[in-house]
Formats: sequence, C-alpha cells, structure tokens
Amino acid sequence: MTKAEIVAIMAKSAGGSKTSAERAMNAFVGGIVESLRRAARNGRNPRTGKEIQIPTAKVPRFRPSRTLKSAIR
Repeated sequence: MTKAEIVAIMAKSAGGSKTSAERAMNAFVGGIVESLRRAARNGRNPRTGKEIQIPTAKVPRFRPSRTLKSAIR
C-alpha cells in the first residue's frame, strides 16, 4: 500500500479532502519519526563497571493487534 492510497482511504472514511488527510498523515509519520530519534548516551559495562558510550539505535518494530491478526486470517 502506498502513501497516496492511505491518504485516499483516510480522506474517504473521514469525509474530508485529500489535502487535509495528507497533512494528518504527514503529522502522524513525523511524530513517529521524532519519537524514534534517540541520541547516544552513557552507560556502564555490567561486568567491569567501566563507563561506555552507547550509540544511537533506531530499530522500529511493529506488533499487530489481535483485531488486525484476526481480520487478515
């Protein structure tokens, strides 16, 4: 499914325009992207107790709900 298809579905189901649906979609995706940004941080090695630098990590995950799982089965 493409972004344009999602925008069209959102506009149709909400009864609004594609422009407003696209703005809502962009805000939604932007919020997700912003929440996934994590800066590097300091931590400690549990074995030695030495301070280490933990690099940035961006690992998005998706867990479908039971409703979604049952809808596609």
